[in-house]
Amino acid sequence: MAEYYLISQLPSLDGIGENTPLPITEERFTELCNRFLGDKEQSELKKLTLLPPKNYESSGSNLIDAWNESERNLRFALGKVRAERIKKPFDTENRILPVEYIKAASTAIEMENPMEAEKFLSRYRLEILETLRPMDSFSQDYIFYYGLRLKLILRIRQFETQAGEKAYRNIYNSILNGDRLEAK
Repeated sequence: MAEYYLISQLPSLDGIGENTPLPITEERFTELCNRFLGDKEQSELKKLTLLPPKNYESSGSNLIDAWNESERNLRFALGKVRAERIKKPFDTENRILPVEYIKAASTAIEMENPMEAEKFLSRYRLEILETLRPMDSFSQDYIFYYGLRLKLILRIRQFETQAGEKAYRNIYNSILNGDRLEAK
């Protein structure tokens, strides 16, 4: 029942344009969740990240686990394609990467403008997340979906050309070196 009260207070994130102000902040979202969710759900909510652990760790939520796996696949695909482009080895850890992730990574890598590549990858991530959107709009998984969508939209809005170029190079190098950095 608490999910119903929480979700009914959340503004829609659908159809938000690039320059439209967001109807909610991450802080307000967290505040509402803290008010309506129990300790277990709050603990799972804290595990929402745009940079999941490199190896599988169960979060307790099928949606979060599916998101984390898709993001891992995309990151491995990006590392593989980037490494192949510069003819360097890249350890995929015997992971079988879905073809659609390789195609998306290849498309992004081929883009001359790093900002456009990041925007493309952000849209791709939003599309992946949309495939995970729960049918029940008043479920616990919907709250996790909403939180991830909010994080992705906020990340996209933080892009700045010069800072983005620097972050892009930093992330690119960290992937090739196997480091763990979260793009903010």
